[in-house]
Amino acid sequence: MGKKPGRKFYLREFKAIAHAIATYEDLNLLINHLAEGTGRTFEAKGCCIMLYDDREKQLFPVSSYGVSEEYLRKGPIFADEKDSPFVTGEHSFVADMQNDPRVQYPKAAAKEGIVSMQCVPIKFRETIVGTLRIYHSESIEYNKDDIEALCTLGELLGLVIENNGLKNFLDKVKTAMESLPLRMLEGL
Repeated sequence: MGKKPGRKFYLREFKAIAHAIATYEDLNLLINHLAEGTGRTFEAKGCCIMLYDDREKQLFPVSSYGVSEEYLRKGPIFADEKDSPFVTGEHSFVADMQNDPRVQYPKAAAKEGIVSMQCVPIKFRETIVGTLRIYHSESIEYNKDDIEALCTLGELLGLVIENNGLKNFLDKVKTAMESLPLRMLEGL
């Protein structure tokens, strides 16, 4: 394979990222910082965080760093490949974006200068809610400990995303309850 980088995540960095995930109030800001921080940490071409829409059966980019809008809007990303990290719940590495059958848009990747991609699932318990993709302009093998750290961060991010969705739902219920006539709230 190509260049093999040394370990990038140590306890100090992991603690800082975990603390940010646990304390950020603004989910969009958190996701933007994670995309940029991950891309910079791994000296990547770019990074993209995608979330799954179960109604559309697609992954949608919600934050990115280092990749063009044209690449992000190349077409729908379907999450139905049997060996994709989205389906398996396991990380995967695509060493050659041009010759791997899991890649839906190899020409767009070539045009963007992307040669390889590390994919990490974003999970809430056993449910995969998205994926973190790290793009490289060369084939890079990741350190095993870094992959484990990324997978753990994917689980923490999944928890935050799920809790944010639940909070949004409860806020809507609260607003709806507040608009009901008082007679309808008796006994609740």
